Amino acid sequence: MDFKNKIVWITGASSGIGEALVYLLNEQGAKLIISSRRADALYQVKQKCKKNPLDVHVLPLDLEQSETLFAKAEDAWKIYSKIDILINAGGISQRSNVLETETAVEQKIMNINYWGTVNLSKALLPKMINQGNGNLVILSSLVGVFGTQFRSSYAASKHALEGYFESLRYEVYDKGVSVNIIRPGFIKTNITINSVMEKGDKYNKMDQNQENGMSAIECANQILKAIHKNKEEVLIGGKETFGVTIKRFFPGYFSKMIRKRNVV
Repeated sequence: MDFKNKIVWITGASSGIGEALVYLLNEQGAKLIISSRRADALYQVKQKCKKNPLDVHVLPLDLEQSETLFAKAEDAWKIYSKIDILINAGGISQRSNVLETETAVEQKIMNINYWGTVNLSKALLPKMINQGNGNLVILSSLVGVFGTQFRSSYAASKHALEGYFESLRYEVYDKGVSVNIIRPGFIKTNITINSVMEKGDKYNKMDQNQENGMSAIECANQILKAIHKNKEEVLIGGKETFGVTIKRFFPGYFSKMIRKRNVV
């Protein structure tokens, strides 16, 4: 897929992987709609787009406010009367144990990561079917395949995304709509800093694995390659991605390995 003149809507576009995708797609001549909660940060991202900044449209939204997302999808569609690719990069992570995590925090994680992504995608789906093409890109995680300590609700939200969008893929395969599930591992972004703790407070620390992880730009580059090749599922990261294979073929060993890991 050539991204030149493709209309791409990116959530989570004010930082991290989403922001990196904005810059790469702008360089390749895509027409962009960029979204996150922070309008000021989105405009800063737009200002950094060196090629055709007029083709970068800012559309703030809050993934937690599910009741607003269908209207936001209409607003996004009206900009170009078309959207070729929706990249669901918005989300929130977690650093808290099950026993101490408040239910409201668990609901917040599910509302943002699962329902936010589902509702935006579902709002665009009929339009993509009518136009005969489209890509729904889902940023899952390695913990969409396996769980680890202190990520219970985050893992649940990503497992839910995997199940939902794999099912959707089989429903729309003959309607011109592709579903690409991306599973990043340790990527050097602020996702751990912004992770929520037991009562919803920010974690405000960078995990060592994240600090030493792949750059957001390299991750974004691999995501675009996956979309270009229309890969249904792709793992992105370093040696941590081998966890998926170990889990599949050696589940007992995998469990022992995770229990012994110093996960924070």
